[in-house]
Amino acid sequence: MTQLLRFSLLMFIVAGLFAADLQAQTTPKYDEMRSLLKRDFMSISFLHQSEFNFSLDDDNYNGGRGFDLGAQRLDVRGQLDSQFLYRFQLEFRNSPTILDAQLGYRVSPDFHVMFGAFKPFVSIDLDPNPGATDFINRARLVGTMMNSREIGITALGSPGNWNYRFGVYNGTGLTRDNDNRFMYTGRLAYHVPVEDGRLNVGVSGFLNQTENARVGRSGLTSEGDRYLYGGFVQFDRGMFISSFELLQTRFDAVELSGDEETITSFFITLGLQVTDNTQLLVRWDYLDYDLTDRQSDLFILGWNYQATRTFSFQVNASAEFNEFGDNFSGISGLMQFQF
Repeated sequence: MTQLLRFSLLMFIVAGLFAADLQAQTTPKYDEMRSLLKRDFMSISFLHQSEFNFSLDDDNYNGGRGFDLGAQRLDVRGQLDSQFLYRFQLEFRNSPTILDAQLGYRVSPDFHVMFGAFKPFVSIDLDPNPGATDFINRARLVGTMMNSREIGITALGSPGNWNYRFGVYNGTGLTRDNDNRFMYTGRLAYHVPVEDGRLNVGVSGFLNQTENARVGRSGLTSEGDRYLYGGFVQFDRGMFISSFELLQTRFDAVELSGDEETITSFFITLGLQVTDNTQLLVRWDYLDYDLTDRQSDLFILGWNYQATRTFSFQVNASAEFNEFGDNFSGISGLMQFQF
């Protein structure tokens, strides 16, 4: 506990030092760097994260106790003549790994077609890059039910108050495996005009016909024809921040001799934009397996602080309560540079 208090104090002291230096930030240098690296034809972005995890029970929950690297990314994207688009993103945390490799064409302002490797546009919690998530870790439905990247084709656009994403993929992540069957995804959302805020309501789903496909990080394998469906609501107004998403997937599991497993998960996030630089958030994250006796509730308290335009901090305190196993708790901290 003494180590935990020391770590928490250190995070707040460091954040305070950045706050004191905020007005002294070298804005001309930042603007010069931005004008050099952020162009329509080529925009270069960097993300560097350093993490610390502390399990209260000295176990391996949430990484145990120790320091680690978060995302270490280089992202290059742009739009060339005749409305052609491209993007190439690498992750350097272990060895260089391709995350996004896209080529596309902007048919109109409301209709783009993209080819290559990218996020499958199913969960809203997968949409933000790691430097813009509400909490240090994404909601568990993301890792449990889907791959973070797929290879295929996506049509997307935002006509009026509508937003759509439809795709066809191999359904095997970035492995480049292919059994001549595909994964079909769709997401449709509507933006309701709200004074001094936003209200987005949508539905999403997919059918993955690929046989013997891994089901996220669930430890299960689908025999084929895996269905996923759900919906979401995002509502922000003034200082108030909120989001909700529910997803369910069902499939015949190889590990269960072909019996149909159903995984259900949802999250509710509530928060306050306390100042221009500070957010306080709370999340309830629920996860349930129908046949394998795994059910848990994860509660997270979060503090986000944007110290400068490029440096920010996150601190999360979490507690996981398992219906059929041990309970866990811990605290995590993150410092990041994002440009």
